[in-house]
Amino acid sequence: MFKENWIAVADGNEQARSLFKRHYSYRPYKDGRQPKLFVGPGEKLVLISPEATALFVWRKFSSMDNQNGVNCAVFRNESKFLSSQLILEAEEIAKKKWPGENRFYTYVNSNKILSKNVGCCFKKAGWKVCGETKRHRLTILEKVW
Repeated sequence: MFKENWIAVADGNEQARSLFKRHYSYRPYKDGRQPKLFVGPGEKLVLISPEATALFVWRKFSSMDNQNGVNCAVFRNESKFLSSQLILEAEEIAKKKWPGENRFYTYVNSNKILSKNVGCCFKKAGWKVCGETKRHRLTILEKVW
């Protein structure tokens, strides 16, 4: 356990995969396959809360839209804790894993969330909107230090 609210687990962890399947970015395979791994290529760090009510996935990879830094690939919070607090704790863990990095970024699909304030929980954790992707018009948020 790193911080009070996060435990590192392997990609493919059953509880983490279950939370991921409830995230808006989850897409089942059309042919019905149920792969064990769910994070994708690159360096990764999968964090889950002790009660398995929150999931945070960090990835470091070569993005197709030339984003640099460490990517928050998935964040889902079904816990009683503030999302912004969980994000800040996950950041501390990622900074230890990738000490040479000075930028985090994430994509948010404004059409798939309820809030009109896109990325509200990230903004409360100090992240800023820095652009939009060309292909799907996803909002890009970043935190630079």
